[in-house]
Amino acid sequence: MPQLDVGREFLFSPLDFDNVRRILYNMTGIQLANSKDSMVYSRLARRLRVLKIGSVTEYLKYLEANRPEEQSFINALTTNLTSFFREKHHFPELRDYLKKHPGKKRIWCAASSTGEEPYSIAITVAETFGSFTTPVEIIASDIDSAVLDKARAGIYSQSNVNDLSQEQLKEFFHRGVGSNQGKIRVVPELRKMVDFRQNNLTHSKWDIKPPIDIIFCRNVMIYFDKNTQVKILSQMVELMPADGLYFAGHSESFSNAGHLLAPLGKTLYRPVKGKP
Repeated sequence: MPQLDVGREFLFSPLDFDNVRRILYNMTGIQLANSKDSMVYSRLARRLRVLKIGSVTEYLKYLEANRPEEQSFINALTTNLTSFFREKHHFPELRDYLKKHPGKKRIWCAASSTGEEPYSIAITVAETFGSFTTPVEIIASDIDSAVLDKARAGIYSQSNVNDLSQEQLKEFFHRGVGSNQGKIRVVPELRKMVDFRQNNLTHSKWDIKPPIDIIFCRNVMIYFDKNTQVKILSQMVELMPADGLYFAGHSESFSNAGHLLAPLGKTLYRPVKGKP
């Protein structure tokens, strides 16, 4: 638990930390671990400087009185760790599924972060069909409005794409020149393949309509308690056909949700629809 540290720029007590955890959980379903006090302080300190507020206690009062601040609070505390083609074994599985199940398909990337994951999906789809014009619709959502803005822009540093092939770099990215040297941007044709939307997974209603054939929800469920996981998975499975695919993260397992998802391979599942 955090200690009251007079050496810090802002006052931050154990009670403040408890209150931050409670508020974030109520807003998003995310459970912060006891060890995250330093992270919480450093993230919220940026907001306190912007707002010229002297303590976390004062900030939480401000948050309660100013509804628009809720999004900034969420943006500050949600973690966005991602990269292009993270967990590489998933993308051949996606390609094989699309080849074996021709026709219109809808893919939902349920935690898009800054866009690397949905653009990796879009690259795989474009490569599978040999075209930017495909029968596949890609929806990408996140709770954090700031990362969605970055995702829509599709601008990254050159270091973000070091693991991509030269062919992929040439076909799917433009290199920055002049003052933009060292940056790359996703080509417009690929950006148009992804529909970015803001969505809170813990809400009872989503702006996501069925059918959703494939869901990528990787390394997200680890932030929710078991009951919240089951609630979210139940809503997701309702959107999916019996032959759909669910891609999970390497640190996630769903032994508590065997009635919803059945394993198919490494962090790959199918929805359980009706009675076995």
